Amino acid sequence: MPIITLTTDFGLTDEYVGVMKGVILSINPRAVIVDISHNIDPQDVTQAAYVIKSAYRYFPAQTVHVIVVDPGVGSDRAVIALRYDGHFFLAPDNGVLSFLLNNDKIEAVIRVENSRYFLKDISWTFHGRDIFAPVAAYISMGVKLEDIGNALDPVHLVQLEIQKPKISLPGEIVGTIIAVDRFGNLITNIDVNVIRFLGAEALTAIDVWIGGKKISGISKSYNSVDSGHPLSIIGSRGYLEIAVNCGNAADKLEARKGDAVRLRVSSA
Repeated sequence: MPIITLTTDFGLTDEYVGVMKGVILSINPRAVIVDISHNIDPQDVTQAAYVIKSAYRYFPAQTVHVIVVDPGVGSDRAVIALRYDGHFFLAPDNGVLSFLLNNDKIEAVIRVENSRYFLKDISWTFHGRDIFAPVAAYISMGVKLEDIGNALDPVHLVQLEIQKPKISLPGEIVGTIIAVDRFGNLITNIDVNVIRFLGAEALTAIDVWIGGKKISGISKSYNSVDSGHPLSIIGSRGYLEIAVNCGNAADKLEARKGDAVRLRVSSA
């Protein structure tokens, strides 16, 4: 069963996602198309990089993952296909696959160039329809990457300067909000392995600061606090999130992407 996933910043108001699916199914009617997300913030390549890193491993081997968050569409930026950890990835060369590069799980990287696998007429603004969708369909049918383009050395691909959490003082880690989900939860770049560097005996012994607001301890569930109160929690991706039980943390805390989040061992 050939599976193709789609991750874009297109939203669902316009026809773009549906048209991509139509192109795929016209070439491979057997394809199973799965939407990972179409609500990536417009042109937010970093957010898309985190999403695909977190999501791809839950699909069977040989899945084709298409990522179209492409502010450089129509320019000379390359389209790349990557075989990694038994999966295929098709994306613009703009850093969206940064988390998958420089890794021994890379099996092949090519620059997508063979127009035989594109639609006949290529627009300047919709490569998702004219290049990504048909190429993904052909890969799902068993076309080899080597037939689609020439090999590339991964070291030459664009990589994002991913901002990582840092230790600013003994016993303090500073991270950043990288996304706000539809519930208003604030997703940070601080993963659970980084938190262990604080040396706290338990997650409940860590204070989380955002702006001038302190949240005591890292909770195990959203209802660990009363309704309407903020909490911190390790989300399903393995990253620290700040939420409000039955509420919207972004609104309540007046927070947004790029704001700093501090973790300290509790002094209490």
